[in-house]
Amino acid sequence: MGTTVLEREKLDMAAPTGTALIVPRGVRVKVDAPTFDALCAANRDVRLEREADGGLIVMAPAGIDSSGRNMELGRQIANWNHAGKRGHVTESSGGFTLPNGSVRAPDVAWIVRERWEGVSRMERRRFARIVPDFVAEVLSPSDDRDETRAKMAEYIAQGVRLGWLIDPDQQTVEIHRPGRDVETLTKPKTLDGEDVMPGLVVDLAEIL
Repeated sequence: MGTTVLEREKLDMAAPTGTALIVPRGVRVKVDAPTFDALCAANRDVRLEREADGGLIVMAPAGIDSSGRNMELGRQIANWNHAGKRGHVTESSGGFTLPNGSVRAPDVAWIVRERWEGVSRMERRRFARIVPDFVAEVLSPSDDRDETRAKMAEYIAQGVRLGWLIDPDQQTVEIHRPGRDVETLTKPKTLDGEDVMPGLVVDLAEIL
């Protein structure tokens, strides 16, 4: 199908409370950055991302099982981070504007403290223009594996130093690093943060 462009002035026609933003499969909507910001502000209960060319991505809410896995992964990383005051951790509602113009919201992301402190307070209230040092995506039944792999490749190309693609159904973890082939682990018990997040060891018992 052809590409649909949302114009900023059309956003004034607010949908009734509780109405979901639905983009049918096969329809591609393109928005500019200000329009995307306005859409997110008007649809706070909907998970949205924006591709580098302006393509709008509407993601289904995670199921209870997937949500629990995401929280467990985030909890372990947040505990490690808090213990050493190492930086800043975000979950899937935290969006980042990458250098190519896309806006992504990883299931879990982490930014080293020195870089996070360089982001202004005003910028932190928006989709901050900073690339996380680490990202993780946990596949849910509604996620497309190839699309998520492409997203991981984009993260690395844009400057992410370490990425995990966790597939609970297949019980695999793909480890993405700059300048290296993707490494796939089958039924790993733990994951470590390598030189990007020294001392981090994630127990996968409740995640895989």
